[in-house]
Amino acid sequence: MPFSKLFQRAPRPWTARRVPLNQARLRVLVVDDNHDAALAMTVYLSLEDIESRAVFGGRDAIDLAPEWAPHIILMDIQMPACNGIEAARMLRRDPRTNHIAIIAYTALDETELRRQLVDDEFDGYLQKGRDLSQLIQLLKTFTQADGTGSGTRAGGVA
Repeated sequence: MPFSKLFQRAPRPWTARRVPLNQARLRVLVVDDNHDAALAMTVYLSLEDIESRAVFGGRDAIDLAPEWAPHIILMDIQMPACNGIEAARMLRRDPRTNHIAIIAYTALDETELRRQLVDDEFDGYLQKGRDLSQLIQLLKTFTQADGTGSGTRAGGVA
């Protein structure tokens, strides 16, 4: 095992939110202002049999999420105009999108990101550059194949 991986812990959800798949294929909305990175991620997810779409900013995510209804949003943080934190807050306030699991997928360190958060804007975190198998593992923790999704937080509060 490379030395750099010795200190990386496996990603884990920040909340107990689970989204029902209801027999559907998992849908992930990829939000990143780096067009190449976003499109590459959608290709990777398709190879994992995950339906995905890419948008290139927080405002685009706010506009598309109610219409396309993804199960999970993979959200970059540092984007111009409407950053990932602002977009997540707006998605949480909208009853059409407040049930969607949102994962912060960013170059920011987890501690730095948590300092910027006010509430449960995000359900999980994965730092960019980590092994993509960890992303797939994290995505799977948010899904319920039997249709019994939950909006409960890790602390047990709905």
